Amino acid sequence: MGLATVAEGDKRWWWNRNVIMVLWMMLSVGFCIGLHCHMRTESLRRAEETLTSMCEERARMLQEQFAVSVNHVHALAILVSTFHYQKNPPALDQVTFANYAARTSFERPLLNGVAYAQRVVHAERELFENQQGWMIKTMKREPSPVQDEYAPVIYSQETVSYIEALDMMSGEVLWNQEDRENILRARATGKAVLTRPFRLLESNHLGVVLTFPVYLSGLPADATAEERVKATAGYLGGAFDVESLVENLLHQLAGNREIVVNVYDVTNTSEPLTMYGVHLPDGHMSLSHVSMLDFGDPFRKHQMKCRYRKKPPVSLSSITTPSGYIGYAAWSHYDNVKEDFRKMEELKKQAEAADVAKSQKDYAQTAQVCGRALISLINEVLDRAKIEAGKLEIESVPFDLRSILDDVISLFSAKSREKGIELAVYVSDRVPTILIGDPGRFRQIITNLVGNSVKFTERGHVFIQVHLAEHVKMVIDAKTGLNGHVNEVNITSATTVFNTLSGLEVANSRNTCESFKMLLSHGASLSCTIGSGSVPESIADKVTLMVSVEDTGIGIPVHAQDRVFTPFMQADSSTSRNYGGTGIGLSISKKCGKSSGVDMKRSLSEVLPTCFRGMRAILVDRQPVRAAVTKYHLRRLGIITEDVRTINEALYTLSGQNGYLNSSQPGKQPSIFLIEKDSWDPKVDFHIRNQLLQRKEAGHIQDVPKVVLFLTTESDKTRAGSHADNIIVKPLRASSIAICLQQMLGMGKCQNKDIVDNSASLRGLLDGKNILVVDDNKVNLRVAAAALKKYGAKVECVESGKSALSLLQPPHKFDACFMDVQMPEMDGFEATRQLRIMESKANKEDPPDDGSVMAKRHLPILAMTADVIQATYEECAKCGMDGWDLSL
Repeated sequence: MGLATVAEGDKRWWWNRNVIMVLWMMLSVGFCIGLHCHMRTESLRRAEETLTSMCEERARMLQEQFAVSVNHVHALAILVSTFHYQKNPPALDQVTFANYAARTSFERPLLNGVAYAQRVVHAERELFENQQGWMIKTMKREPSPVQDEYAPVIYSQETVSYIEALDMMSGEVLWNQEDRENILRARATGKAVLTRPFRLLESNHLGVVLTFPVYLSGLPADATAEERVKATAGYLGGAFDVESLVENLLHQLAGNREIVVNVYDVTNTSEPLTMYGVHLPDGHMSLSHVSMLDFGDPFRKHQMKCRYRKKPPVSLSSITTPSGYIGYAAWSHYDNVKEDFRKMEELKKQAEAADVAKSQKDYAQTAQVCGRALISLINEVLDRAKIEAGKLEIESVPFDLRSILDDVISLFSAKSREKGIELAVYVSDRVPTILIGDPGRFRQIITNLVGNSVKFTERGHVFIQVHLAEHVKMVIDAKTGLNGHVNEVNITSATTVFNTLSGLEVANSRNTCESFKMLLSHGASLSCTIGSGSVPESIADKVTLMVSVEDTGIGIPVHAQDRVFTPFMQADSSTSRNYGGTGIGLSISKKCGKSSGVDMKRSLSEVLPTCFRGMRAILVDRQPVRAAVTKYHLRRLGIITEDVRTINEALYTLSGQNGYLNSSQPGKQPSIFLIEKDSWDPKVDFHIRNQLLQRKEAGHIQDVPKVVLFLTTESDKTRAGSHADNIIVKPLRASSIAICLQQMLGMGKCQNKDIVDNSASLRGLLDGKNILVVDDNKVNLRVAAAALKKYGAKVECVESGKSALSLLQPPHKFDACFMDVQMPEMDGFEATRQLRIMESKANKEDPPDDGSVMAKRHLPILAMTADVIQATYEECAKCGMDGWDLSL
């Protein structure tokens, strides 16, 4: 009985244990399945959030970059409106438009070309065709059929020149059949409008046609559709490469291999049109996100659709495990992966933000370069027109020629370093420090000449020299057989080295070593004192300067030398394709000569520090001409320089060995070693430092001089070695050398006392003065306000002429007003006229107590304008302005 009871108990225990084990296994499996489902859901949610973030970021950047391109087209529309319709006669023609469009095409890399079509009503068609000399045609080159109005292309970029004279309103001119509808929508809304996507002719990429309206002046910002149509002057259009834009954008961002991006035109939701990407079957791409795109066209709708390229990965911690330990380890691994993922997301966002910032910076720099190119072209066209009309005025003001030349070479320093060419300037000591003439025209001519030299020179040098013309003539007369020295050379092992600035051959023998030495030797006996402004009395009244710009470029054939001074002509028809340019620069540089005089009472020379005067230096340079140029800049700083040809000669000179002058005496020891790059190599790097230390230990020198290395390109810095105390990348300027030496010698920023005192007095020039600045451009307001506050003024800014009048109701607190002349609603001219009326009325109703003219209410008003046209200045005076300022 007892045995049966025990057996029954054992059987029940085993049965209970099995039930418990089964239940435990079922609970474990259920827990793992639940954990797996939960983690799977969380993984998919995070994947969806990540996809949403990446898609929204790409959509935002695509909109911004498209908007930048639209702005560039808008700028061209303003150019046409300003110079074709607001000038009489028009200051724009096909040649100028094509040249400008070609020169600024880098800012529109995604546009195949731009063209402008003028609006012509049927009643004016015959007159228009007679003026143009051609008939308005369709795409089939047939006369355009009779219709209410036409839009023939009158200006076009060279890449789309085949559409000139074709009618955009015919519905078949450009790349599809929507041109007419686009034109009607564009002029009614004032916005850029787009066509449906299509294949571009040359690239076969998907793209759209962008059309922008051009209006006559005076159109209010809140104009109705009817007013816009009435004021329409024409239409600017271009083919936009959307596929390249999206491709370039995706390459800038991280995570491109993870997702697939498609861009669609969904104006017709039932039939979306692909603008970028290929349609892939959904399949495993169940996760997707759609971001709407706004390209500025209110009629057309666009969207970006993003999906994962592969199935989103399942988190490792969501794998079902039969063991609690494995589950715990998997959970820990999940936490680690989650933290790593969070950090990677942060790093990715930072990297994408940096890419966006860099992209925006590139666009800003592009816009700046575009603006400079536009201003340069406009100024050249206006100057050419003034010259032909005989109305070009030459100023007569004191200026510092050396400072202007330093500024000019600074403009081309980046290009010269990029090409690795020497860019140098030398002004004879006999040329007075201060001259009277037109510094703006002088700068313009030299900039044109130097710009051409840098453009057409791939190796060698560009050398600017200024001498007295009578001095050059005297040297030429004294030197017999001058032309025979063109081939003055030094023959080294396998290389022919000419005695010029860079060692390469030049066409003109005046700038060979022998000629240059004669100019220097003749000038030494009659040179003026640098920095003091004094000149020999024999040349104090009038001087005639000879300015030469020499280069080792491709040159100009003899038969083409007369042609380069013709407007819009270049020496070779292939020049504009290879080097760019409009061919107008030299045509405005060919002017009549003007004499300049010396103003002995004013000192307008460039302010250079005086703390280097008396300092000594040794220059190592194999090229005598180049050495003379370097000594010229050092001499302007007051540095006494001795030039030698080799490092060993420099060391002997320093320690007074082998018959060289001993420089180790107090006050005579050179404190700077200046070495040209072709005298420097890795062996010299260690040799010169060891030699200097040995000479100091032997007592031959007191202190080890600082070593400065001259380079031509930034890339040479990697080969400069580690023992040079400082490096100066050419072109050389006295001011840049001074900054380098101040930093290297630990001298701080040294200035003349009178300069510091003068600067301090200017800072309080406008203390306590209340000044009103009026401009509709917020950037201009900030710049003008900052400039005036620097001199102690209290500045208040408003953005319209009406707002200014409300603040200037007599009596008011302001001492002066800077007024922009071109503003919406009420421009600066009208605001000034109304203010003068208000002041006149107030003076009559409440005359000053003393009755003096000075006590009468009259607020000084200065016009802020960049317009250089005489008519603008006349209008400023006519409306009652007291002056104008081009700098604010």
